[in-house]
Amino acid sequence: MQKFSGVLDAAEEYEFVRFAQHLADASANVIRQYYRTGYRVELKSDESPVTIADRRAEEVMREHIMRHYPDHGILGEEFGTHLPAARYRWVLDPIDGTKAFVSGTYLFGTLISLMKDGRPVLGVINQPVFSDFLIGTGKQTFLNGRLINVSKVDRVEDAILLTTEHWNVFTYQNGPAYETLTRRARRYNNWGDCHGYYLVATGGAHIMGDPIMNPWDLMALIPVIEGAGGVITDWQGNDPVNGTSSVATCGGPIHDAVIHALNP
Repeated sequence: MQKFSGVLDAAEEYEFVRFAQHLADASANVIRQYYRTGYRVELKSDESPVTIADRRAEEVMREHIMRHYPDHGILGEEFGTHLPAARYRWVLDPIDGTKAFVSGTYLFGTLISLMKDGRPVLGVINQPVFSDFLIGTGKQTFLNGRLINVSKVDRVEDAILLTTEHWNVFTYQNGPAYETLTRRARRYNNWGDCHGYYLVATGGAHIMGDPIMNPWDLMALIPVIEGAGGVITDWQGNDPVNGTSSVATCGGPIHDAVIHALNP
């Protein structure tokens, strides 16, 4: 299975990994101020929730990027595009899993990705409550400085399968095929959003899929999963960078088996 991440040279990787940690810390400081407090929850045009924590965390990251790298582009969920033609472009989701955040649970995180020449070369899943900083370069993935890897299984019947919202599959993909897959898996849970991909990368699960994704949901996941030894594609098995869905697995024969099962 082809890998899709781009390339940073050693000096760039060192510099941008440190800066990504800086962005994660800055956004986490904001998010923790509002976690389980009495903020107001608003609904966007698609009926998804948004809070002051989402907006302020993205604003802080954008301010740092524009101060340190004024020629870099930005794509953020809450405030859109800045310098879209830039060679280096940061893709931000300040709270991936806002529904979990407003419910007071901790199955959410901040997604930060750096694109170079249109490919994701660095990805972060940061859990601001527990200070879990997961960063991947497509070659390696580290959790709080410790090298981590996926947990390999070869059969769906031995796998833990995750998704964010079960009924979304029926809306956007082949729902009956997916439901058959869930019954084959050893266990099926809705530990979703970026937390599901975190679990695949760190070995706590083996398959995670979302039938519909935006770039800010997806770009950071690609270097994280690949760096941990997994595979990530769209729902049909194609390049995820150009996709609007995602399937991440621990790799090996199971990925092709999952794609085949989703698209009979």
